[in-house]
Amino acid sequence: MTKEPAGPPESDRFDDAPHPRETLALYGHAAAERELLDAYRRNRLAQAWIIGGPEGIGKATLGWRFARYLLAHPDPAAPDVGAADTLAVPADHPAARRVATMALADIFLLRREWNDKTKKHFTEIRVDDVREITRSFHQGSGTGGWRIAIIDCADDLNRSAANALLKLIEEPPERSLFLLVAHQPGRILPTIRSRCRKLMLPALTQEETVAAVEALGAPWSALPLEEIAAAAARAEGSVRETLRLLGGDAMAFDASVARLLQRLPQVDWLGVHTLADKLTGRDNEAAYETFMRALERHLDRRVRSLSQSGAPPVRLVGYARAWDEIKALARETEVFNFDKRAMVLGVFERLAAAEGAR
Repeated sequence: MTKEPAGPPESDRFDDAPHPRETLALYGHAAAERELLDAYRRNRLAQAWIIGGPEGIGKATLGWRFARYLLAHPDPAAPDVGAADTLAVPADHPAARRVATMALADIFLLRREWNDKTKKHFTEIRVDDVREITRSFHQGSGTGGWRIAIIDCADDLNRSAANALLKLIEEPPERSLFLLVAHQPGRILPTIRSRCRKLMLPALTQEETVAAVEALGAPWSALPLEEIAAAAARAEGSVRETLRLLGGDAMAFDASVARLLQRLPQVDWLGVHTLADKLTGRDNEAAYETFMRALERHLDRRVRSLSQSGAPPVRLVGYARAWDEIKALARETEVFNFDKRAMVLGVFERLAAAEGAR
């Protein structure tokens, strides 16, 4: 499928992998797909949906798949809609080609934009980004069909942007649809959540993850199957994380981070300083991203383990507080370009305190 012309890096694309709008295959979410299809053909489609679940499991792929289907089948009462089993649209369909290249006026993408001054993406979706699509959204539909806004991801909305989006959701043109991709739906503005139907997607199985990686084509499909499977097992159902782990020495680095986290509440400060050196060196973005994802997986596993074991609430509260503080540290480090060394040391101090809470 033809890709859009080269331009600034896209915040919702992983390296050179196909963008979700270019990805026609969907793995592991047949039930969610049926729910969307059934709501559409029964003419009971909610105006706004939160598609939630862990990062990299296909939430955006499902959102673009649904948008593609609505553009290809604008009449929910059409016989082919009634007979459909999935939301699949052939690659040679005009709607598929137009979505892949963004050559249409009725689909709007809200994401973190590129900052030409810093040569990095903005750390959040800004109110000006929402205002820009609001102006376009209220213009006449180019085809007389659906206007569709995909927000990828809603976690990145700052407070002003979230309020501006809320107003658009509350006062949209006819035949409008909002698809909010969210890794942590609970962080979305409550007033937005109350106006959305929620569709929660589970993590993929290891087999589904491997199949999704192989379907991306070269260079990933050319890797040994056992290498893909090992990365998929560590990635815990995330295709994006699997691709990250398949790059360079990411698997070995991820394992070293996991060993440091597993020793908590004891802190191997020599190991932590070595880790900080790795993250503060030049061209460290990939290592930093691997560190943050390993940290998220560790916290998720730890909180689930404590919940299932009936641990006292103070343990869970301690981890929740630590995670909020770590996210704030990470955001400040990125926004103000602080030295990552202090952030890494702060992460282990807070996690050690949370683990030691009784």
